[in-house]
Amino acid sequence: MTEPTGKPGSPLRETLALVAPGTVLRDGLERILRGRTGAIIVLGYDEMVESISSGGFNLDVELSAARLRELAKMDGGVVVDRTAGRIRRANVQLLPHASIETAEAGMRHRTAERVARQTGYPVISVSQSMRIISLYVDGKRHVIEPSEAILARANQALATLERYKARLDETSAGLDALEIEDLVTVREVTSVLQLLEMVRRIASDIDGYVIELGTDGRLLALQLEELTRGLMAERDFLLSDYLPIGLDRDAVDARLKWVGSPALLDMAMVARSMGIGGDDGQDLDASISPRGMRILAKIPRLSLSAARTIVGTWGSLQAILGATVEELQAVDGVDAGQARTLRDGLSRLAEVSIVDRYA
Repeated sequence: MTEPTGKPGSPLRETLALVAPGTVLRDGLERILRGRTGAIIVLGYDEMVESISSGGFNLDVELSAARLRELAKMDGGVVVDRTAGRIRRANVQLLPHASIETAEAGMRHRTAERVARQTGYPVISVSQSMRIISLYVDGKRHVIEPSEAILARANQALATLERYKARLDETSAGLDALEIEDLVTVREVTSVLQLLEMVRRIASDIDGYVIELGTDGRLLALQLEELTRGLMAERDFLLSDYLPIGLDRDAVDARLKWVGSPALLDMAMVARSMGIGGDDGQDLDASISPRGMRILAKIPRLSLSAARTIVGTWGSLQAILGATVEELQAVDGVDAGQARTLRDGLSRLAEVSIVDRYA
């Protein structure tokens, strides 16, 4: 069985959304299972599908659960369009090329995998004897499980996400204090990025479960949104503050994409992906100074555009901390109200950070 969700935007996720609980197609598949009949359903129709289809009859009617159940009683396959909106053909004999490799043993499953590989369209196989629904897509097989089993795994992942989110909040708050005092090292920056990446990956898995659960995953989606709100913006601010000149975020994303979960625990690896800590990322205790976007984004009523203008003008958080209201107001696009808001906000953040650090 493949990973439950695939990557965002993958053919697997798109297809799982079509067969999720609450959809017409899933209702039809459940009826087929309850009726103890098998089925093979091709989710796509073009000249290639037509060329390997023999017999049967053309329909071109709207897909409904009842129609799919009745058509599945016949021995042949059912062909629907890619959006699972209309049934195009029924009771067809599918004749994929016999040279296509397959690891399946049963005739229906062998045919389904070969059709999926030859046409590039997802194919669903409902096993009459084993009472399972198999989805063949993107060269892999995925078993569609009951909502209860998926929800159990999703809740476990959600509990893990909550623990990592709590660690991230604590580590991020510690970085705030160090930035105010200009005591940041590569290690602290790397720790926050490391946790952000872990949270992002766990959230991506849960998002896949939400897609697979369909209407049964609405509560899970709300919990995920609550836990991850603002995290991607925080990641952007972190990279804005510490990325070396000439290295953009896409490059960091590309590097981290190929870092496996075990390697992500290696701080030197994460530092190297971010381009800090020396050429090999090993100098984790080297000092590094923020440009200030992380801290300025935390100040209420200060717009992000004004914050970016100020950071671009002053270049470092320490320079901004030392600026007067008049000097801040002299920056193009920053009025007196914004300058006072910034000055007061920085003073409060500094007080809170120092008290928390030495409490």
